[in-house]
Order: sequence, then C-alpha cells, then structure tokens
Amino acid sequence: MKLSEVKSQLQKLDTIAFQLPNGELVANHFHVTEVGKITKSFIDCGGTVRNEEVANFQLWSADDYDHRLHPEKLLSIIELSEKILNLGDLEIEVEYQADTIGKFGLDFNGTNFLLTTKQTDCLAKDNCGIPEDKPKLKMADIANGNSCNPNSGCC
Repeated sequence: MKLSEVKSQLQKLDTIAFQLPNGELVANHFHVTEVGKITKSFIDCGGTVRNEEVANFQLWSADDYDHRLHPEKLLSIIELSEKILNLGDLEIEVEYQADTIGKFGLDFNGTNFLLTTKQTDCLAKDNCGIPEDKPKLKMADIANGNSCNPNSGCC
C-alpha cells in the first residue's frame, strides 16, 4: 500500500485499527512512534547492486490506555514527515513488536489496516543457479493416464 492510499483512507475514518495476519487487532491504545523513510542499498547474491526505499511506520503498544491515535493526528504526522523527509509516494512497511520486531506490508479491507506478511526471496535466481519450480503432477493425473515424460522438464 502506498502512502497516498493510507492518507486517502485516513480521511474517511473515525478510528484507526491495525489487524495482524492472524486476525488479532493491535491494542487500540497503540502509538505510531515513527514515520520515516528507509533507504536500503545492497548487492544481491548475483552481484547486482540494488536500492530500495520505503516509508516506515513503527507501531508501539504501551501501558498508556488513556490515549488513542485518531486518523487526523496520524494524517498530520504523515504530512509533516512528507515535508521534512521528502517522502514521496512510497510503499509502506510497518514495524511492530511481537517476539521480535516484525516487518509487515500494509493493506486495507475497508475497515482496518491489515499488516500483511512479507517473505524473503532470492532476487538473482537466474544468476545463482536456483532452479525454477517445475509443474507437479497429482496422483489423480497419473491414474488418468497423464504421465510425466522425462524429457518434458516436469520431473
């Protein structure tokens, strides 16, 4: 989800809720303790230099049960961050404390902001010899006479 999409949704909301991938909601007394820009420069395993930039929200739940972040307050924090940090319309990455600091993507379901799972990946599969997944045949296919020819590349 891009920063512009978050801002658009915040303008329509009376309250903000973040939902974890397991369906649980982040405690409603959470704070957004950081809005930032993260720049990552790296070399992948194939030797290609890469650069990534994301906007970052850090969610934090404390023992402060009397305060709740309202949409207009988060919107003003985002707008200040855009101005001071020159954010641009970047993809959002969310940090949230569980057993360790987790990094999540962000989506919206019409009611809640959804913290979505992120996966690691090899960005240079073609350079470092990682084979592409081959199609898998089900036992039912074999029973119906569909077999895998050894020269087809599927087995």
